[in-house]
Amino acid sequence: MNKQEFKMPKMGESITEGTIIEWHVNEGDSFEEGDILLEVATDKVDNEVPAPYSGNMVEHKFSNGDVVPIGKVIAILEASDVKSSNHAIGKSSSSPKKNKITEQSRNTNSSSKNQVTEPRSSTTSKSFKVNENIFISPLVDSIARKNHISYEELARIPGTGKDGRLRKSDVSEYIENGRPFKFAQNSHEGENPTFQVPNLKFDKGKGKIVEMDRMRQMIADHMVFSKHTSPHVTAYVEADLTEMVNWRNTNKIPFQEKYGERLTFTPLFVEAVAKAIKDFPMINSSLDGKNVIVKDEINIGMATALPSGNLIVPVVRNADKKNLKELAAATNELAGKARDNKLKADDTKGSTFTISNVGTFGSLMGTPIINQPEAAILAVGVIKKRAEVMEREEGDSIEIRQMMYLSLSFDHRIVDGYLAGSFLRRIADYMEKFDSNRKI
Repeated sequence: MNKQEFKMPKMGESITEGTIIEWHVNEGDSFEEGDILLEVATDKVDNEVPAPYSGNMVEHKFSNGDVVPIGKVIAILEASDVKSSNHAIGKSSSSPKKNKITEQSRNTNSSSKNQVTEPRSSTTSKSFKVNENIFISPLVDSIARKNHISYEELARIPGTGKDGRLRKSDVSEYIENGRPFKFAQNSHEGENPTFQVPNLKFDKGKGKIVEMDRMRQMIADHMVFSKHTSPHVTAYVEADLTEMVNWRNTNKIPFQEKYGERLTFTPLFVEAVAKAIKDFPMINSSLDGKNVIVKDEINIGMATALPSGNLIVPVVRNADKKNLKELAAATNELAGKARDNKLKADDTKGSTFTISNVGTFGSLMGTPIINQPEAAILAVGVIKKRAEVMEREEGDSIEIRQMMYLSLSFDHRIVDGYLAGSFLRRIADYMEKFDSNRKI
C-alpha cells in the first residue's frame, strides 16, 4: 500500500470552495472503490464524493463544517489499488459497496464530535478584527454565522487565546451556557465598557417540534448574515402593467405554438430589469472592502420555491444579451429544474441582481433581504385590477387598470436613495411603456 493525497474535487465551473457536511469514512477505516467518503455542500447543492479506489482512511485534514477551497488536500488515503488520481466528483459507482465501518468506530467518531478541538487547517475566509481588541478567525466566524451571533455579541465573549483572542472552545462554551451576553447593553465607564446582562427568559410555548433541514438552516444563516452585513433600505413604486398584461394575454398561445415555450411574466420582468441595469450599472455591483466592484455581466437571479417550501435562486446568465424567446426558455428551464430538484451547483452561482416575485403568493408587496454579495434585490407584487384616475387630453377619467407594486431593497453603503429611486422608477417605466404592437 502507498499513501495518497485526496483533494477537494471540482464541483462546477464557478465553484471555488465547498463545505464538508459529513465524513462517511472515519480515520482508520477501510473502504472500497465507489464508496462515499464524504458529503460536500456548495451553497444549496449537496454532493457525494466517492472513493476513486480501494484503501484505508489515514487522516482527515478537515472536520465537518469546515469550508475548503477546491484542490485543497482534505484527507490522506492509503491506497490498495490505485486506478485513478483524478478525484472527480459525481462519478460514484451505480451500486457502491457498503463501507467497512464497524458500529464501534461509528460510536467512537460520534463521541469525538462532541470534543472541542482546534482546527487542523484554516478555511478560505479572511480573518478580520471586529474592533480594536477582538480578532475573529474564519472558524469562529463560521460558528457565529451558524448560530446567528452578531459581531457585537462576539465582542462580549471573553477570549482565552493569545492576546485575548477568541478560540473555538470559547464560542462553543458560550453557546452551551445559553449565550448570556446576547441581550447585554453596553454601558461606557471611562475607557473600559461593561455589559449589563438582564436575566431574560422567554416562554417559547409547547407544540410540535420540527427540525430545520439543512437548506432551511443555510437560508436562515444567509438571511441573518445579510441583515448584519448590509444596512437595508427599501424603496417603493407602483407600475401600470395594463399594456404588458394585455399583450401577454393575447400572445401567450401563439408564442408557445411558435417557440414551444410558455410565456409567463417572469421573462418580461427580467427583460425590463436588465434594461434598467444597463442604464444604471452601479446597481449591478458588490462591495469589497473599500472598493466597489461593478460587474461586467448582468446575471439575474430569480427566487424560486422548491417543493419542500424552501427557496432557491437559479440564475439567468447574460440576461441583457438574450431576446424574449431565449429569456422564456431560460426561465422555464430553471423553474422546471427547481420543481424537479434537478438544479446543479452552476445553476445557482454568479447572480449579480435578484428578483423575488412575492406576487406569486398573493402579496401586494414585500421587503426582500439582499442576496449577498449583491447590492440590491427587487420584489414584484401581485398584478391587481384597480380603478385608477387617468389623465387624458380630453380630460380625467376613471379606468380599470392592471397595477403592480415594486419594492427595491438596497445596500445603503454603496447605493444611495437617488440611484435606488431612479433605477426603480426606470424599471417601472419600461414595464408601463411596453409596446403593445410588439411582434413575437
